[in-house]
Amino acid sequence: MNKKSILIVDDSDAEMALTMRAIKKSGIKADMMVAHSGYEALDMLLGAAEDEGRKGDEQLPWIVLLDLRMPGVDGLGVLRRIRAEERTRRLPVIILSSSDELSDVGACYDTGANSYIRKRVDLIDFTETMRILHTYWDITERPPVPASS
Repeated sequence: MNKKSILIVDDSDAEMALTMRAIKKSGIKADMMVAHSGYEALDMLLGAAEDEGRKGDEQLPWIVLLDLRMPGVDGLGVLRRIRAEERTRRLPVIILSSSDELSDVGACYDTGANSYIRKRVDLIDFTETMRILHTYWDITERPPVPASS
């Protein structure tokens, strides 16, 4: 992957806009990719995986910010598919959700989420959360992408 990119998956235009604004205001220098549904996210991450030109992490985002509650394929469904595919198994996935239900938090970690962050309504707080998240993932040693078979 040549440039750092963040995939934001959220079915709400308002939540998507808030997340993108917080990322920009936090000073993160990254391209933002968007998916408005779980289906769209899976197509972006896995749909063209059989294309001969794709190898390693060339087309994978640096990180995925994934909404939990979406119609159709929800966040847990997307996470299960990401973790089931060798190519995306180690891709950092952060759940962004308004839910504070312990069962939701536990289910996300059990399915392989790297972090669970409750969405903040306040832009200043959410911007600081995005800045801290970026700093953490920027200094963390990232797992290598599995070799293509």
